[in-house]
Amino acid sequence: MPPLATLLIYLLAGTCLGMLALLTGIPAAPLAGALLGAGLVSMSGQLDTAAWPAGTRTALEIGIGTVIGTGLTKASLDQLQSLWRPAILITLTLVLTGIVIGLWSSRLLGIDPRIALLGAAPGGISGMSLVGAEFGVGAAVAALHAVRLITVLLVLPVIVRLVLPLQQGSS
Repeated sequence: MPPLATLLIYLLAGTCLGMLALLTGIPAAPLAGALLGAGLVSMSGQLDTAAWPAGTRTALEIGIGTVIGTGLTKASLDQLQSLWRPAILITLTLVLTGIVIGLWSSRLLGIDPRIALLGAAPGGISGMSLVGAEFGVGAAVAALHAVRLITVLLVLPVIVRLVLPLQQGSS
């Protein structure tokens, strides 16, 4: 099959499941759905790996960075003035925990330390997958983060709904 046709099938699968995921109402549903759609096609083994045209990856990285960057507003900066201590505590705790879990997983489960460390890192799926790709382990890192992301998106909203009414009633 021509590389462009293969790429279009991946894009169609990602788009379809991304749009379908919108119906679920879970946070970041289009991202999770697109990941699942393209991943299922890729894992089926029926198609070659998608060959992205030169420069596409850079354009996508710039697009992802721009989407994330536009979410940082003056209000975010104002909030950070009162939240800088929790931000530092949470960041240090997550990074250190990610390092410990990554190294432990690598030794205990015998997986590549690059995959384990980047897979256990607290970053988002797109960013960590791009970093993983720089080390030649992007697909494996994406798989680990996909499992984490989908689990968190499904479980955390339920926990928040269960915990918040308890806190509001005790105030």
